Amino acid sequence: MWRQAAIDILRPVVRVARLMSVDPKQALINASEIPVYLRDLYRYSRMNDENKFRVTLKSIYPILENRRSPNGRTRGIYFYQDIWAAKKIYERKPPWHLDIGSRVDGFIAHVLCFMPVTVVDIRPISSDVEGLTFIQGDATELISMSNNSINSLSSLHAAEHFGLGRYSDPIDPKACFKFMSTLERILAPGGRLYFSTPIGQERLEFNAQRIFSTSTILNSFQKLKLLSFARIDDHGDFFDDCDPSKDYKMRSGCGLFEFTK
Repeated sequence: MWRQAAIDILRPVVRVARLMSVDPKQALINASEIPVYLRDLYRYSRMNDENKFRVTLKSIYPILENRRSPNGRTRGIYFYQDIWAAKKIYERKPPWHLDIGSRVDGFIAHVLCFMPVTVVDIRPISSDVEGLTFIQGDATELISMSNNSINSLSSLHAAEHFGLGRYSDPIDPKACFKFMSTLERILAPGGRLYFSTPIGQERLEFNAQRIFSTSTILNSFQKLKLLSFARIDDHGDFFDDCDPSKDYKMRSGCGLFEFTK
């Protein structure tokens, strides 16, 4: 009990520190690596006989966090959700896919390997990658898109941000629900919607995100049929074919919803 209370107290402190570009955990790791860095610097200087690559004051460029870090992440929300959605799209092989707000350097890059993708985002994207089309704008209502018009549609970890101003979007407490209604409206009969959002103890973390209960998401897509549900827990572990009605006691995990109309 006391441990959770301490975490709850320290969490906003850490958030403020990161806002000031200070990561307390990383700062401690870096501090512990300084003696090793100085040792290696001394050894290199003693061993090096190549003048072009000698140690000088200008050549000091310490990178301290990589010695104990893995070669990338093979778990966590973005790793698993991007693979989950990309695999499902690949299996269906639609001629074209529309995405709203997902990560371009993750999920979109995966899908572009096998089909063209149109991305809608309020933030600008500059790219000449073949197959990628970009539409800049507020996707809350997408009035330019017809009802029942999109056969393959996704929005991964985006809906929770709508209306909070984080990405220069207008403040609107109901924007996330308007957006979900828009996704429901434009999905074609027989089409697929791949949707993910934080799930857990329902709350607002302004202006970062909202965390939804699974029931809130399902109630927001009442006109659609849920085909599959997967989740990523607080530790970053993936679980497929889960029961969406079960309480998994997560604080801030991720729910992966595959819908059809």
